[in-house]
Amino acid sequence: MSEIDDFLEGLELELRRSPHTVTAYGNDLRQFAAWLTGGHPEEFRAGDVTTADIRAWLASMARAREKATTIRRKTQSVRAFYRYLMRSGSVDVNPAADIVLARTPKPLPKFVAAADMERLLSDEPPADRPMALRDHLIVTLLYATGMRRAELAAVRDSDIDFHSGEIRVHGKRGKDRLIPVAQQLLDEIGRWMKARDELWPDMEEPRALIVNKGEPASGWVIYDVVHRALAATPAAKKSPHTLRHTCATALLNDGADLNSVKELLGHSSLATTQIYTHVSFADMKRAYSAAHPRALGARPGDGGKSR
Repeated sequence: MSEIDDFLEGLELELRRSPHTVTAYGNDLRQFAAWLTGGHPEEFRAGDVTTADIRAWLASMARAREKATTIRRKTQSVRAFYRYLMRSGSVDVNPAADIVLARTPKPLPKFVAAADMERLLSDEPPADRPMALRDHLIVTLLYATGMRRAELAAVRDSDIDFHSGEIRVHGKRGKDRLIPVAQQLLDEIGRWMKARDELWPDMEEPRALIVNKGEPASGWVIYDVVHRALAATPAAKKSPHTLRHTCATALLNDGADLNSVKELLGHSSLATTQIYTHVSFADMKRAYSAAHPRALGARPGDGGKSR
């Protein structure tokens, strides 16, 4: 097994990173190995790499006009790789230790306005349209709970407690959390379960809540459903993560406690949740600039008339 494969196995089995994360790290490191060896990654030896080699690779990407976010991610992959090799004793020197991450802009998360979401979800499909019921439930659940699409894909019937009104969500790094669910949403889940079981009565246990042709739905199925649904809104981005941002922003705008939102979303750090306070503040500034007399461009001494 190569040094890179060994590292990726550690990510998956020891650190319990998601398959998507493991794949991303693998792609970055194999690209680095191929670049360094002139297209012969099988000749790559981690212990032979110098800090100058890593900087030259990063500079080549900058010359190729790679995005700063891409260069930053690839730098993080190499740094994580060498931290792992140092811990395992495979190398004595970490050539990535002094590499500075590229600065990247931090755009605010995109979200859908509450009024647009209410219009989108106002009409629940009839029971004789089971797949429309499923699609409506996907969008509603993501918006109401802030779940990630992978978390929704992993929900099984046994994770839903209709008595206590909670869903157990299996989050990143194997961390579970309980999310409260309103009765109206529980009723919608129940209607979909009934329709699903009539269509596919022989599904294997434990049954996936969200299915496609009788099988557990993939993340891409969920993405496609959301993308099509949000096409009816002015949303700049039309993805399941946009609904996660929308959930968090709506909660904070309505006065939810920051720590409560952190726990609901399954963030490991409060700093991650705090970005949504900036979203709310930016929204407030736009409303102020559009409506307040003192923000309409009035000059001192002009009687409060706008420009």
